[in-house]
Amino acid sequence: MRHKNSLPTVNGFHSGGSPLHRLEHQHNSLVRKSSSEPQSPGSPTRKQSKETTATINCVTFPLPAFMPEQHLLKPNEWSYCDYFWMDKKESPSNGSITGFEILLQKQLKGKQMQKEMAEFIRERIKIEEEYAKNLSKLSQIPLASQEEGTLGEAWAQLKKSLADEADVHLKFSSKLQSEVEKPFLTFRENFKKDMKRFDHHISDLRKQLVGRYASVEKARKALAERQKELELKSQQLEIKLSNKTEEEIKKARRKSTQAGDELMRCVDLYNQSQSRWFEEMVTTSLELERLEVERVEMIRQHLCQYTTLRHETDMFNQSTMEPVDKLLQCVDPIKDRELWVKENKTGEIRPVDIEV
Repeated sequence: MRHKNSLPTVNGFHSGGSPLHRLEHQHNSLVRKSSSEPQSPGSPTRKQSKETTATINCVTFPLPAFMPEQHLLKPNEWSYCDYFWMDKKESPSNGSITGFEILLQKQLKGKQMQKEMAEFIRERIKIEEEYAKNLSKLSQIPLASQEEGTLGEAWAQLKKSLADEADVHLKFSSKLQSEVEKPFLTFRENFKKDMKRFDHHISDLRKQLVGRYASVEKARKALAERQKELELKSQQLEIKLSNKTEEEIKKARRKSTQAGDELMRCVDLYNQSQSRWFEEMVTTSLELERLEVERVEMIRQHLCQYTTLRHETDMFNQSTMEPVDKLLQCVDPIKDRELWVKENKTGEIRPVDIEV
């Protein structure tokens, strides 16, 4: 699942190391600075340290007043990997949604838009097919088929042009189906499986982070109790000195030390989980970003193909009119009269007056 080759190179830092690992180091160091101070767990958003960090939904962020300078991983690109780290409140009643879920929703919406575009093209194809069918049917209707002469020839060619135009529109609809609609429908047939794989991977890492943070809180609470117990024993020692009290203090101090070690162990595990979640968030969001660019470019290319086919259809339709135009220019009512008279004349001898 790790796409190490897709990690951005150094952006915005003056020394070596990628911004991914530099920011990861900032997260780790900030958590460690504040981990030794016991605090009461409970709220999803609270200060983990009065001076350095805040934990929001189990993810640790630097407080604004003490935030180290964080350059964008991909400056001036509005990249997904820079702007979706925090959770977003959907509504007062529905809770929050993670930044990664918003990115997934964008992908799913894009897939739906692609599907609807294919449906639109399908309707366009139906219109073309129906139009071609009606043109072909009209071209066969014998209306004015008895027109004669040059005008009759032009009329016959005009009717034939409808059949030719119908063929042009059928070819246009066929190309729309194979060169526009089908690519829209078949592009990334495994899309939903890929999105589920991404979702499960990041969700599992986030769940692990939540579990590790719960362990930190539990260890923090245990340390606070041990420190409180040690303080109480120390106060008892000041009141009454005895070997028993000294032994209890040693035991309490040992338990407090163990609790402190356990807290540090839990913090280290939490930091490891957060670092891995951070790294996978960057690589996976960059992959989603690449997929979206690829989707938009695919649609653009096939819509350009649509316009090309449409221009070709206009050109072919125009070619069906050229023979009609030529015959219309040759229509000659004088010649038509000559031809008709020659074919239908009844006699050239004119009547004369009767003579008595």
